[in-house]
Amino acid sequence: MVNREKLEHIRNFCIIAHIDHGKSTLADRLLEFTGTVEKREMKEQLLDQMDLERERGITIKLQPVTMSYRHDNEEYIINLIDTPGHVDFTYEVSRSLAACEGALLLVDASQGIQAQTLANLYMALEHELEIIPIINKIDLPNANLKKVTREIIDTLGCSEDDILKVSAKKGIGIKDVLTTIIKKVPSPKVNQDDFKSLIFDSFYDEYKGVVADVRIYSGQVKVGDKVKFVSSGNNIEVLELGVYRPKMESRLELFNGEVGYIVTGNKDVSQCRVGDTIAGMNVVDALPGYKEIKPSVYASFYPVDASEYMELKDGLDKLKLNDASLFYEPESSKALGRGFRLGFLGLLHLEIVQERLKREYNLDLIITTPSVSYKVLLKDNEQITIYTPSELPDRSLIQQMSEPWAKVDVIMPADYIGGVMDLMQKYRGVYKNTEYISSGVENSRVILHYEAPLASLIIDFYDNLKSITSGYASMNYEIIGFQVSDLLRLDILVAGDIVEAFSRIVPADVAFKEGRAMVKRLKDIIPRQNFKITLQAAIGGKILAREDVSAFRKDVTEKLYGGDVTRKRKLLEKQKKGKKKMREVGNVEIPQEAFLKMLKK
Repeated sequence: MVNREKLEHIRNFCIIAHIDHGKSTLADRLLEFTGTVEKREMKEQLLDQMDLERERGITIKLQPVTMSYRHDNEEYIINLIDTPGHVDFTYEVSRSLAACEGALLLVDASQGIQAQTLANLYMALEHELEIIPIINKIDLPNANLKKVTREIIDTLGCSEDDILKVSAKKGIGIKDVLTTIIKKVPSPKVNQDDFKSLIFDSFYDEYKGVVADVRIYSGQVKVGDKVKFVSSGNNIEVLELGVYRPKMESRLELFNGEVGYIVTGNKDVSQCRVGDTIAGMNVVDALPGYKEIKPSVYASFYPVDASEYMELKDGLDKLKLNDASLFYEPESSKALGRGFRLGFLGLLHLEIVQERLKREYNLDLIITTPSVSYKVLLKDNEQITIYTPSELPDRSLIQQMSEPWAKVDVIMPADYIGGVMDLMQKYRGVYKNTEYISSGVENSRVILHYEAPLASLIIDFYDNLKSITSGYASMNYEIIGFQVSDLLRLDILVAGDIVEAFSRIVPADVAFKEGRAMVKRLKDIIPRQNFKITLQAAIGGKILAREDVSAFRKDVTEKLYGGDVTRKRKLLEKQKKGKKKMREVGNVEIPQEAFLKMLKK
């Protein structure tokens, strides 16, 4: 039986904020103010468990926490369900939002609303969450409260009185935040159905196996119950359950409306997918919103030292236990040896995996240029998906090619509109419209809405955007599907042989420019040898550009000390024949540094 009184005292909320707007610091203050963590155990960014999260100021791994707070002589249970702040983890954010009834919209007083915050806010509104706007860092000397207040009012349509003003670092206004959460965030709905819970995160524990972080939507669950994953159909027994305070605190049972964890005993985290439903054995329908996460960016990882291949495999196996969205499969290359092709949610996801392999498993890696998947329609109407240029069939067999496109929103001060529009044009962006989010105030800001190919955005677009806007712009992208494009495979030939590691899929209109730039760079990278090396950029059998690496020339006439000129000519002719023979039989040695330099755009 559901305890209605207990249910009315539960509040589930999350915090929506851009990177470095103070989300982790606000969470620290809430834990401190509610006495969930004692002061002697308190440290900065307590919920960010990984060193990488602390260094970069981002949340990578979700961390829920249950707090108790007394208000008007009543005891309330307040569950904070953390959300990642980066575009790569949008699906995880949507599942976290689905587990809440309210959201704190946290905005930096000096920076205003950013693109990712706006994207997550719209998602929260779609989930019909109660939004509590908060301006953080009000103590900063460059805080612009008037401008940021105007932005929030224009975006949310709220009144100025609804906006809380806090400094999470100094602890100003934290009591008001807790009071507003209790007053405004609705309690969970009463639901008498069989046990049903949403998985919003999972991780692997060495001793307990897979642990699922869940929000209970109906019924109750206790230790020893037989339950199942609805989407995958796997049956499990509940070995342990409990809540986070923020350390794991075991309980005998969890009820409707509560947030906690269930130890499944599974050894494979891919069985416990974010968004799936854990439910009673009689339940047939899953909770809505579940989808399988598919990678959108691909790159190949090769160990610098070929003997570290098995260490790389072990490292990836262990990372996969904690990251169900990571995809990988073995791959080999003539130039780089044995390695793995990996699929990621985005570039940040790639960087995190790369950094973790380096730090946690001490691996030196060569990483190929990130790419996307392409759909190829052959002339016999068969459709295939390719992930690397080497998989692309001959041009004569292809009817058309499609590449993934994304909807791109860029927020920036209005002064930079011209520069950003020029940049988007270079990256094949298609302009949609402009939206003003703080008109009529000094330093007004705008959102530019574009559509662009994902392949253009994943290499160096973000760096160039920050450079053009002096660091003031922020962007959010969302994949919208595949569009037909005129694409070609660009090959680089070294001494007449195709080097697959340098091949790329490029738009037809930039193939010549890209090919010319690549052979020019390669000319500076490949060391000179005893014979001339020809570098060529080609599409099929058509050569687009050529550069030559000149040979070392040994002075074979050095030992001559006079005599007839024919002796000198005879030695030079002999050298010429020798070099020709050498060029015909000799393989060009391409050092590993050359691959590393070419793979960086």
